[in-house]
Amino acid sequence: MTGDTKFDLWYLVALAGAVLVGAVLPVLPTGAAVSAGAVLASHSNPIGLVGVLIAGAAGAYVGDLIVYAGCRFGGERLAKRVGWLRDNASLYSLRQRLADHEIGVLLTSRLIPGGRVPVLLAAGLAGYKWERFAVVDLIASSLWAAVYMAIGLLGYALFDEPWQGVLAAIVLVILTTVVSGLVQRARRGRSHSK
Repeated sequence: MTGDTKFDLWYLVALAGAVLVGAVLPVLPTGAAVSAGAVLASHSNPIGLVGVLIAGAAGAYVGDLIVYAGCRFGGERLAKRVGWLRDNASLYSLRQRLADHEIGVLLTSRLIPGGRVPVLLAAGLAGYKWERFAVVDLIASSLWAAVYMAIGLLGYALFDEPWQGVLAAIVLVILTTVVSGLVQRARRGRSHSK
């Protein structure tokens, strides 16, 4: 692959769709898709970075709205069926944190791997207002897209070839996810031992 990689509107539509699907069914590495998009845009059409930010944020936002609607209207039955609600004490603790620091929890839940769905579930079960959620999640989705775009730009800055930058961005996203998961696990271990 060379620097003449095709980057256009269809790529942005596909990116938004992939992020949306990954937000609803968290099996796709959506952050890596945004990072890769940033690398490709930087190599072929730097103004396309704005499109990557918008496409990534829009896909994440619409996906979050869909998941929130499912959590809000499907409630506890959906949560138990899918396996999200295994421990009522954890849900209660999450609801309490959401009540005490709602904006901070909603903003950071989008950035912490595995943190988004439990927070959306707690917000949905607690009856968090749609309008408020929609505004806060728009900010959270935009922040999330900007962070993963920055990871892609780091990959772009480190390597000359687009494929190298994409690979570096994907590795950085995986490392970020693994380190975040280890930190969360260590925190949980400390809180359970107290």
